[in-house]
Amino acid sequence: MPKSVKDLLNPEFMENKGTAVGVGKGGVVVGAPTKSGKPVYVGVKPGADPFSYIYAAEENQIHDDPNVALFFLEKDLYKGNNMKLHFFKSSDDQASFLPRQVADSIPFSSEKFPQILDRFLVNPSSEKAEIMKKTIQECEEKGIKGEEKYCATSLESMVDFSTSKMGRKVEAVSTETEKETPLQMYKIVGVKKLSEKKAVVCHKVKYPYAIFYCHKTETTESYKVAMVGDDGTKVKAVAVCHKDTAAWNPKHLAFQVLKVKPGTVPVCHFLPEDHIVWVPKY
Repeated sequence: MPKSVKDLLNPEFMENKGTAVGVGKGGVVVGAPTKSGKPVYVGVKPGADPFSYIYAAEENQIHDDPNVALFFLEKDLYKGNNMKLHFFKSSDDQASFLPRQVADSIPFSSEKFPQILDRFLVNPSSEKAEIMKKTIQECEEKGIKGEEKYCATSLESMVDFSTSKMGRKVEAVSTETEKETPLQMYKIVGVKKLSEKKAVVCHKVKYPYAIFYCHKTETTESYKVAMVGDDGTKVKAVAVCHKDTAAWNPKHLAFQVLKVKPGTVPVCHFLPEDHIVWVPKY
C-alpha cells in the first residue's frame, strides 16, 4: 500500500493501474503515519480556504494569512521581475493519507458529523471540530460555474479523479523550495509553461488525515517558475493562472489583495509545497 504521493506514482504501482504517471522532482510527498498508526492533527485557526473561490475573505486573513503573498497578476509573471513572497510549510503537513479501504470506511459528510467526531475523539465544541466541519462543508458545496471539484480522501482517489479528467498520461508537479523562508524579495530567473487550459489542481485542506480539494476548470494555465530569494534560497514554484474569474466571490482574498474586480484580469497564485497540479505528460 503506498504511503505517499511519490510511492503511489512509482512505475510498478501505476503499471498495475494501466496509467502512465510521472512525479515532479521534489515535493509531492505527504507525511508518513505516526508510530501509533493514528493520523496526526495539528491545530490551526479556522478560516475561509483561499483556494476555494466561492468564499469571501475574512478580515483577519487579509492581514495574517501567509497565502496573501502568493497571489499576483499574470502580467507580473516574467523573467527578471521581482516579487515579495513567503514560501512556507502547511501547519497540517504531518497529516497522513489513509489507505483507500480505510478512508472509504470513514464517514465524510455533514449528515454524519457526530459519528466522525466520535471516531476521532474530538470534542464537539472544540476548535478542531469547527475546522473539520468547515472542511466538510466546503467539500460539499457546489463548484463555481465551469469548475469540476472533488475532495480526495486517499491518494488513489486523487489519481483516479485526475486521470478521469486529464487522461492516462499525466504528471504531478509541486513547488520545491530549499527551506521555509520569511517574507522576502525573489527574482524570477525562468518561466516554463506546463499546461494550457488543461490542469487539475489539488489543494491540501485542514482535517485529521490528508484530504485534497481537487478542481478542474477550462480556463486555467500552469507554470514552473524558477526564483532566487534575497537570502540566496532557490525555489522552483508552481504557479496557476485563472483566466476567467467572473464567477468568483467578489470579496475573495485575491481581489482584496490585488485590488482588482472579478472577470477583469487573469489572477495567478503560487502553490504551497504540499499542494499539487496535475498536467499532461508529453
